[in-house]
Amino acid sequence: MQAGKVSEPILKRSVLRQINHRREEVLWGPGVGMDCCMLNLKEEEGVLLTSNPITFGKDMPSDIAVHSAANDITAAGGEIIGILMTVLLPEGSPEAMLQNMIKETEKTCEACRIEIMGGHTEITTFVNQPVITVTGVGKIRRSRATATAGVLPGDEIVMTKWAGLLGTAILAREHNRKLTSRYNHDFIQNAVQFISYLPTEKEALLSEKAEVKLMHNASNGGIFGALWELGARTGLGLTADLNKIPIKQETIEICEFFDINPYQLLSGGSLLLVTGKGNELADMLCDNGIPAAVIGRFTEDMGRIIRNQDERRFLEPPKSDELYRIKAVK
Repeated sequence: MQAGKVSEPILKRSVLRQINHRREEVLWGPGVGMDCCMLNLKEEEGVLLTSNPITFGKDMPSDIAVHSAANDITAAGGEIIGILMTVLLPEGSPEAMLQNMIKETEKTCEACRIEIMGGHTEITTFVNQPVITVTGVGKIRRSRATATAGVLPGDEIVMTKWAGLLGTAILAREHNRKLTSRYNHDFIQNAVQFISYLPTEKEALLSEKAEVKLMHNASNGGIFGALWELGARTGLGLTADLNKIPIKQETIEICEFFDINPYQLLSGGSLLLVTGKGNELADMLCDNGIPAAVIGRFTEDMGRIIRNQDERRFLEPPKSDELYRIKAVK
């Protein structure tokens, strides 16, 4: 396809024809000449917005951006309605690439019971691989719209699933050939399938019924980054036990292979939940098929500390995710 906004015929057959309307809140959706979408919400509802770019590589599925947006909305206590999607493709990209991208995204939206509400598609000489940005749009009852929800010293931090899940899946997919020098096919493919753990709607909905004060989506910067952000958001200190942070063996070995820290690796699919009843929450989640563990608690002082047996270290503000350090030396 040539540089510039995609032509109307391509827009119709490769984009619009694949998009389905499924949410009653969406009054205006995508169409030729439609520059805006329109929502109809109830008086007691507020709007939640979040944005997630995907720049990991041309072979990464677009559903990562959809699930990441949905996870952000869900962790805020809301319900995602739909997405706005911006797609930038390199000049010369085949129309089939765009068509497959929209098909995959629409399939994910159907599974999440949301819809593509609008967006922009362009072919440009300023990128050399696809760049996808998804803006998630959700709704929340105004009565639930609180930033910290009364988090207190002594409240416990429960973590779901495992550290570094999404980063491990991306590394296993993008660096498959390198990894085959040490690991067998089944090991690598198992790591690639970690992407299936990305949705967090089930655990978020269960947590809403269990006196959870705050939910936080662990993403860039990994579990250490998410812990720091929890402290910054609440204005409290915290202590976490490194040995209690769940992590998969595949993540440990792949991070050793690339000499990176698994606790600072993209951890989409994992939620940090704040509650006064950590063990009860973790047990309830496990009983419902969601792996969970109490990994720490909030403290009165401002220190954000990671304990490892008799050792302790202070968390630092999150920097670039470990995933990008690999790409920088690729």
